Amino acid sequence: MALDALPEVVKTERRDSVLVVTIANPPVNALGVDVRRGLVAAINAAEADGTVAAVLIVGAGRNFIAGADIREFGKPPQLPSLPEVCQRIENCSKPVLAAIHGAALGGGLEIALAAHYRLAVAGARLGLPEVQLGLLPGAGGTQRAPRLIGAKAALDLILSGRHVAPKEALALGLIDRLGEGTDALPEGLAYAQELVDAKAPVRRTRDAAALADRDAQRTALEAARADTAKKSRGLFSPMKIVEAVAAAIDLPFDEGMALERQLFLQCVASPQRAGLIHAFFAEREVLKAPETKAAKPRPIEACGIIGGGTMGAGIAVAMLDAGLPVTMIERDEPSLARGRAHVEKVYDGLVQKGRMTTEGKASVMARFSGATSYGALAQADLVVEAVFEEMAVKKAVFAELDRVCKPGAVLATNTSYLDIDEIAAGISRPGDVLGLHFFSPANIMKLLEIVVPAQVSADVVATGFELAKKLKKTPVRAGVCDGFIGNRILAVYRQAADHMMEGGASPYQIDQALRDFGYPMGPFQVSDLAGGDIGWATRKRRAAARDPKAPVPRYVQIADRICERGWFGQKTGRGYYLYPEGARTGTPDPEVMAIIEAERRRAGITPRSFSDEEILRRYLAAMINEGANVVQQRIALRPLDVDVTFLYGYGFPRHRGGPMHYADSVGLATVLADIREFAKEDPLFWQPSPLLVELVERGADFASLNQSE
Repeated sequence: MALDALPEVVKTERRDSVLVVTIANPPVNALGVDVRRGLVAAINAAEADGTVAAVLIVGAGRNFIAGADIREFGKPPQLPSLPEVCQRIENCSKPVLAAIHGAALGGGLEIALAAHYRLAVAGARLGLPEVQLGLLPGAGGTQRAPRLIGAKAALDLILSGRHVAPKEALALGLIDRLGEGTDALPEGLAYAQELVDAKAPVRRTRDAAALADRDAQRTALEAARADTAKKSRGLFSPMKIVEAVAAAIDLPFDEGMALERQLFLQCVASPQRAGLIHAFFAEREVLKAPETKAAKPRPIEACGIIGGGTMGAGIAVAMLDAGLPVTMIERDEPSLARGRAHVEKVYDGLVQKGRMTTEGKASVMARFSGATSYGALAQADLVVEAVFEEMAVKKAVFAELDRVCKPGAVLATNTSYLDIDEIAAGISRPGDVLGLHFFSPANIMKLLEIVVPAQVSADVVATGFELAKKLKKTPVRAGVCDGFIGNRILAVYRQAADHMMEGGASPYQIDQALRDFGYPMGPFQVSDLAGGDIGWATRKRRAAARDPKAPVPRYVQIADRICERGWFGQKTGRGYYLYPEGARTGTPDPEVMAIIEAERRRAGITPRSFSDEEILRRYLAAMINEGANVVQQRIALRPLDVDVTFLYGYGFPRHRGGPMHYADSVGLATVLADIREFAKEDPLFWQPSPLLVELVERGADFASLNQSE
């Protein structure tokens, strides 16, 4: 193939005796079919040209190669495959050098591993993150990386999916040289010329000797196998990764490659891969809201926080971590001192762990100020209220913000349940009021519900999304209702769990069934962690507001009996579980079981046994059904917004894709049949969502609604 006929996404240029092969496939130089064909053609051209002594592969733009082309996911494969491209590069009879800048991830790093020499410049990120999509590196990553850096380091890299910086990559042996500048092309050319001048040999990674000490490698492998079995909680691809790396230790290269391909295809066929790919796309789609398309965000250069409790301090830390100046307002000096102490405690913990210097902490805290007067917020661009969850208190705060904040300041509430339309209607600038519902601990949890009241300006909503980006949060647009997306759905499936507990299942069996499904914690463990008093206050508020003439759904009083004893969970040493001497992991409490049995007798319920499978069916059906209501009522724009909310805020197992994706995977007709069966015993609670009924009737699924916006 003539050089000028190469696909445009791969460009070649002779620099003396070095053929520079540049991948130019914006935005991230993904390894689409044209790039793969172009790379093979370029290597073939270099082989055929007697004046070429070496090949240099570089990326144009901001990256080397950021990985596979996600536009090809789910489509029939086109030749050449990536393993074939890597094999062609490695088999080249002339030295091939990969000069890396930006991202060399997944297939991008596999291309570099197939090259004979590797250089990286400052700012480069190298990694094999396929595990995060339910896959394993399928183009030689599990065979070449262990041969180059040993089984232990390779397993750490591949099982974690983490990115390594150039200095660590050099120490591991993943690259041969650190570039002195930041431009990969001149650094790579200089290194390539050195190799030519030195008549450096072709050095194939398949022949590297890091696995020479087989006993040591097998010891590392078995340790990783045991650790992975313990930590992977039912995930499919991690154990396949261990199996593939074992092949690198025990089998010749070509046999190891054949096994890697076999294991890769098993991962591709796994439902977990489908769930993880759905999560990957969904978390990108949630960024697309009508307001982000219609308006530009307002500038955010200074922020305010009202309230220095756990939530207010967590939000302050998130903002400080993003480089923003933060002013905290509290009602008096002792409260302000406590708020500041909450913020400092986070950074003191980082200093203690060696993850931050005292100078670093001082630099961050220099951007933090506190005051007891709202006047200190006169120049704030965005203020978040995080005070007690009571409408009168919230309205008083917003009246003050209306008085002191400059025109155009975004006034946000962190309320979990209250009506933001009512808050906005109480001030003179309702168009500036937004809900920003953070999740605790706010400096760690990734979800941020951006709640859109009726009168808000589009640019205020866009500003909420921009703040999420600055804070490295995953934003989900939500409408106004009691609990928005997440807490509204939580209230319903938590009721389903309470009904099962009163009906005969123990809270400990329910928690275990959910952990076995893939949750890190069950609902009763979560209640103990969050504090039972929070839910208790919400239940009392709702009871006071309930219409006495409305039909009353079944109300389980077990949680109230536990709270009446002052047992609020971990912070009081007992809740549903016992936490002796400040333990973080609870043990079952016989007294709680006695309370449950007494409540069953009071309610006239004869307990029966529940299988783990029935517990899951009921719990998930309640979640999915209310999720469908939330989508139908436009509280969530699309089913995928519900999925992302539960993946990032409620511990739903990522490999199952979220509740709505999971519903599609088991079949909506199956879910609806379950709901109708459960309705025979409790028709008031189990009312099928009209949207679910409609989708089943026309043979559609939730995924079909994800393209609606």
